Amino acid sequence: MIAGSPFSPNKSERREFWIAMVFIAPWVIGLLAFTLYPIAMSFYYSLTEYKVISEPEFIGLENYVNLFKDKVFLKALANTGYVVLIGVPITLITALAVSVLLNSQELRRFTFFRVAFFIPTLVPLIINCILWIWLLNPEIGLINAILGVFGVKGPAWLGSPIWAKPAFIMMMVWGCGGTIIIFLAGLQDIPVSLYESASLEGANFFQRTVHITIPMLAPVILYNAVTLVIAAFQWFAEPFVMTEGGPSNATLFYSLYLYQNAFQFFKMGYASAMAWVLLLIALGIIFLLFRGMKRFSQD
Repeated sequence: MIAGSPFSPNKSERREFWIAMVFIAPWVIGLLAFTLYPIAMSFYYSLTEYKVISEPEFIGLENYVNLFKDKVFLKALANTGYVVLIGVPITLITALAVSVLLNSQELRRFTFFRVAFFIPTLVPLIINCILWIWLLNPEIGLINAILGVFGVKGPAWLGSPIWAKPAFIMMMVWGCGGTIIIFLAGLQDIPVSLYESASLEGANFFQRTVHITIPMLAPVILYNAVTLVIAAFQWFAEPFVMTEGGPSNATLFYSLYLYQNAFQFFKMGYASAMAWVLLLIALGIIFLLFRGMKRFSQD
């Protein structure tokens, strides 16, 4: 600053600046020490062979090359992709349908239903897993008992390579109360006059939903889709507690395999490479969601 310039800070302003720096210093130090430094080190470790008990040995991109030669990694990636491509849309559609029904004039005054759909999100994670182990029990489980009433013999669910992932998707749908609440909040912002005008024009419930509700909820749908995709990529506790990745690696999801490499096989460099690949895949999917929603909004 030029001395005497009207833009040069005076003594009081400089004092306030340094006081502000002192107050934000703990946050800056925390960001550097617990966020940026670990991120930088994980990228470095991804370029090394690091077994925790020995010094990391630089190997370049070898971990990344070996990932796509690893059949178990590809299986874990396929399992997670199954949940993202099938489980997320089913959960999103179910949550949207339930929220539209709960927002209807007939059910809006019955708060019991909103509470009932939100309660599953309050159940502690481990208790939730134990509950679903019982519900999915092929012999005494409630789900197979209900199917038996209709003459359908229920599968082994968690013991079946075919039905294990659909069982986890049922859990995902059951716990979508938070998504429903967000949809309900978005529905409250849609002007009632739009529905009234559409009704006067002769539009039925389905037409009002397709041409008013869904377009007006586009930002909320995008938000819920992004959060569900991120949650699907982070699935760890449920398969770890309920199946440990079995049967036949049918529920070995990406985060669980990453954990195994890092803390069971002590292949920290390999696990770091997995983490960075996961980040790139997640960013790619989220980018496509944003592009798709932007195009939908323009149409």
